Amino acid sequence: MNATVGYNYIRGEFLAEPVPRFEAALKEAYEAGLLGKNIQGSGIDFDLHTYVGAGAYICGEETALLDSLEGKTGKPRFKPPFPAAFGLYGMPTTINNTQSYASVPTILRRGAQWFAELGPKNSGGTAIFSVSGHVEKPGNFELPLGIPFVDLLELCGGVLGGRQLKAVIPGGSSVPVVPAATMLKLNMDYDSLRAGGSSIGSAAVIVMDETTCMVRVLERLSRFYMSESCGQCTPCREGTGWLNRTLKRILAGQGRQEDLNLLLDVANRIEGHTICGLGDAAAWPVQSFLKHFRHEFEYMVEHGGSSIVLAARVAA
Repeated sequence: MNATVGYNYIRGEFLAEPVPRFEAALKEAYEAGLLGKNIQGSGIDFDLHTYVGAGAYICGEETALLDSLEGKTGKPRFKPPFPAAFGLYGMPTTINNTQSYASVPTILRRGAQWFAELGPKNSGGTAIFSVSGHVEKPGNFELPLGIPFVDLLELCGGVLGGRQLKAVIPGGSSVPVVPAATMLKLNMDYDSLRAGGSSIGSAAVIVMDETTCMVRVLERLSRFYMSESCGQCTPCREGTGWLNRTLKRILAGQGRQEDLNLLLDVANRIEGHTICGLGDAAAWPVQSFLKHFRHEFEYMVEHGGSSIVLAARVAA
């Protein structure tokens, strides 16, 4: 590429461990002569810098990240032009996740075919599955794509307390939720999860057991996307607020049955109508939660804010 400078952009909330760990590795690389001027006598100059953002989720969108690097408010840019033509400070820029760049040296050493064969067709390589929620041993697991979900769950010690699995969000909070009966049949790769109605996304797996109130989960997700919207696009800025206020009203026992269709209507009007993908990320959980767990929302409306999960516990 003939690039001479790079930036590792780290979200502001990650100051505790990732930033000092990366800074230490950076120092080692410079001391070993692997970064800087005339690297290993090759005539190649390359400097790598740490950049800590202000903590905005929106800066995970590549052009918002570039604006943040330039000292501006992180807001997605209109495309085209794309970063490869007009990126950081107007220069051609390649931008990707650190994980992707970290895979490149091993791929160059061992070959593209070796990497592709780590996973199934159309899903070569590995992923870092970040498993949280109701599991005995949450954590980060680098595994070949295509691992059956049941095997991943077993690596995490199974569902917390031996309870029944209820649902899984397999690729971060923005992807559609998958009910347990379907999820237990799926593999953790692009094609399998797409066939199951969801996506591998960031491979952040959220496991929910039978004690989970899906209405409360969706309210929490909607609150996040309302807070993290940059406000640039009207459907996202206004729609995420509508979603969260409606869900809070249902939880407060003031919901109406027509609110469920209102939630879907607002989500549908956000999806596909924003500059970046945050609007879709806010809409997909609403659409999928109501598709698979609408009865829980209906029950809460009918019973003035009472959860069907709590009612089942009392009955038991």
